[in-house]
Amino acid sequence: MKQVGRGKISVLAVFPVKMAPAPPALGLPPGTKVPMQSVPTSVVVGPDGALYVSELSSVGVGVGVARVRRVVPGRSPTIYADGLIALTDLAFDRKGRLLVVTFAEDGIAAPPSDGVLTRIEKNGKKTVLASAGLAQATGLAIDGDDVYIVNHGTSPGTGKPSGSIEKLTVRN
Repeated sequence: MKQVGRGKISVLAVFPVKMAPAPPALGLPPGTKVPMQSVPTSVVVGPDGALYVSELSSVGVGVGVARVRRVVPGRSPTIYADGLIALTDLAFDRKGRLLVVTFAEDGIAAPPSDGVLTRIEKNGKKTVLASAGLAQATGLAIDGDDVYIVNHGTSPGTGKPSGSIEKLTVRN
């Protein structure tokens, strides 16, 4: 949605439902597909002026079904990156490459697995920059070579620092 006047909003883009592998817990035959809602989690303006939107993917749906969409007002959204897992945030580095943070590499599960910080090159190549020690990662910010991630973003009362900020230095 975009603001078009004082207190008024309008729809900028609608993301269609995607068919994804059915979660094993449903007990459906292997290969069965179920509808998956997009569940957008973050939006950032890219170096090209387009909007980039991360997607959590529906809870319970298999890993590798989350996407990053590129939105240009007045056009249909396109898929910028696919085959990702439970994305919670995204940002561009100073070289115009997209970094995405995954809540947990096994998707949304209990107990959750480690999160993942992945860089996506302009040609689509994915490079994992960090994973060990990331838990329930929910936020991302970049300042030069420094990357800041909100760790344990959803874990109050677990004995871990809830919502702690982790600093990673990424050399290119």
